[in-house]
Amino acid sequence: MGTTSSPLLVPSVVLFSFLLFSVSLGTSSSIDHGNFLQCLSLHSQTYPIPVYTPNTSNYSSILEFSIQNLRFLSSTTPKPNLIITPLHESHVQAAVICSRKHGIQIKVRSGGHDFEGISYVSDVPFVIIDMFNLRSINVDAEHKTAWVQSAATTGEVFYRIAEKSRTLGFPAAFCRTVGVGGHISGGGYGSLLRKYGLAADNVIDARIVDVNGRILDKKTMGEDLFWAIRGGGGGSFGVILAWKIRLVSVPPTATVFMITKTLEQGATSLVHRWQDVAHKLPQELLIFTRLSVVNATEKGEKTIQASFNSLFLGSVEDLLIVMKERFPELGLESKDCMEMSWIQSVLYFAGYPVEGSLDVLLNRTQPIRPIFKAKSDYVKEPISQIRLEGIWKRLLKHEQTVMTFIPYGGRMSEISESEIPFPHRKGTLFKILYYVPWDKQGAEASVEQISWIRRLYRYMAPYVSKSPRAAYLNYRDLDLGRSKNGTASYTQARVWGSKYFKSNFERLVQVKSKVDPENFFRNEQSIPAIAY
Repeated sequence: MGTTSSPLLVPSVVLFSFLLFSVSLGTSSSIDHGNFLQCLSLHSQTYPIPVYTPNTSNYSSILEFSIQNLRFLSSTTPKPNLIITPLHESHVQAAVICSRKHGIQIKVRSGGHDFEGISYVSDVPFVIIDMFNLRSINVDAEHKTAWVQSAATTGEVFYRIAEKSRTLGFPAAFCRTVGVGGHISGGGYGSLLRKYGLAADNVIDARIVDVNGRILDKKTMGEDLFWAIRGGGGGSFGVILAWKIRLVSVPPTATVFMITKTLEQGATSLVHRWQDVAHKLPQELLIFTRLSVVNATEKGEKTIQASFNSLFLGSVEDLLIVMKERFPELGLESKDCMEMSWIQSVLYFAGYPVEGSLDVLLNRTQPIRPIFKAKSDYVKEPISQIRLEGIWKRLLKHEQTVMTFIPYGGRMSEISESEIPFPHRKGTLFKILYYVPWDKQGAEASVEQISWIRRLYRYMAPYVSKSPRAAYLNYRDLDLGRSKNGTASYTQARVWGSKYFKSNFERLVQVKSKVDPENFFRNEQSIPAIAY
């Protein structure tokens, strides 16, 4: 794997200058800053590693660049003692070796989209390995594969694929700024999930730095570790350097539509019908539903609006035939539809003009970075109209709340629950994303909004999966349980582990105990090592 040609930023201090003071880097003692930097230098086989301290002029800009949830950008949020921005894979090796040697807690960040900030916040002193510079993408259109380094965003991946072919794609995120390192390691889904499954389902090789600082690929890491990192959260097992992904075929023509209906226009009956239909549609068709509060009249009265958003891998003509047969209640007409290429649909779902330049996919910054809290659920049986009306009443009490229903079925139902750690497969009708953004910084605003979404989540308990009440790892939720510094016992970790992984949690613990028995790679919801 190669490196990118331009680093994130050049430190304003001399690299590896040995400072005269010590900072508390370890969990139990003060580590000499100079000794740690010297260790990095000794274990790096290439040019010096960029390292930033809180006294470095660029420290704040580097830290803040990849913070995607401004809830974790407050003055009281714990900050790292150091930020390491590797320019080469060997720099990651050195960072792991030296952090382990000095007992330093590390956090690894590729895109910064972790909903709870786990990749850049800790409850103990820590350092960040920011993978920003390791984002090369090598597409082999002939063999329909690509090697993608961890900090490449999904937007960059889509762009590089489109450079080589307009009939190849990859089933990854709707959001173009998500880093593939964490996205794929947690499962990863997008507009192609019903046709091709998850991003993690389409990984054919990987490169990872293990606890001993070795770089392993699929062959050298073994079957168990390769299984674990594809949906089990790579941060529990090592540092993901790159993924080799299988590219998938997309037709020259795709079709999108969005139809919105308010309660007064029959939204409740349509959402109820959608639950019976969406997971049974042809694999080429995805229709997801977004529920939000809008103004119903000029007087400002509020109502619920259901937005039915869709991607169909085919023409308008073929889509209309399917919809007339399978979901006529929605009343789809040709005027509601737009034909385009699949790569243009990526622009469409990202909110960009479909005839515009693809260059916007290379922009790693989001136009708006919100303050938010999110949660997830899985639904196994349709929710009745009466119960839907009860949900609407609660949403109307909190106008900022958005609920999104993402249908499964198709390829998602064909893959075994144990094929990779991601278990939410056959029998799942749809996934729910609860999302509450707000504008005001500060503890008071956060407490109010988080309390609200927790109440909504409790209200939904009778209507969603049970024993366990399942959740999606990439929608990380510390309300499900957390440990201090990743030191949870097996019994403690099983509380949230069973929700994310169901019975696959047991195998993940076995893998963890084998490859990282001393529990070096850890976070607030990491997989525990029995030997620890």
